Amino acid sequence: EEIQRETAYPDGKVEKVLKNGCHLIFFPNGTWKKVDSDGKTVTITFFNGDVKQVMPDQTVIYYYADAKTTHTTYSDGLEVLQFSNGQIEKHYPDGKKEITFPDQTIKNLFTDGQEESIFPDGTIVRVQRDGSKTIEFNNGQRELHTSQFKRREYPDGTVKTVYMNGQQETKYVSGRVRVKDKDGNIIMDTKL
Repeated sequence: EEIQRETAYPDGKVEKVLKNGCHLIFFPNGTWKKVDSDGKTVTITFFNGDVKQVMPDQTVIYYYADAKTTHTTYSDGLEVLQFSNGQIEKHYPDGKKEITFPDQTIKNLFTDGQEESIFPDGTIVRVQRDGSKTIEFNNGQRELHTSQFKRREYPDGTVKTVYMNGQQETKYVSGRVRVKDKDGNIIMDTKL
């Protein structure tokens, strides 16, 4: 672009105004700033390779050169981080975070301390604040993990519970209940 005016300042800064209305400001440390002719789009290229852009809608896009990471902050407060390995994190204004990992697993971190992970195969894991965990498998099975037991629920209605002392209890949809001790010995079976 053709230069309309160039000004050198005592501090070493140089400002160039282009005929199209853009302003370019060069700093002695190698950093430079471009203000587009609209006066609303600003790009700063830092001496270390980082780049900060401020868009007309006040969206701020910051690229960290060393980490190859882009951090975008939208005017509504949403922040999105894009990492070089493909991981994407969204930080919502209400405090919720959503992380998409390179394998497309999605992890949601809620403000109340709960977590939810959705795996590519459709499995969903939910962790409550108390540490209890619910796992929903794509085959219809469901597991509940607490400090007292682990319980698996099958699509046919069968429920198998393993208690912390090792005892196992299986309740079948027919009403039958079978209990085994920690060594696998049957201690009760209500065969119907």
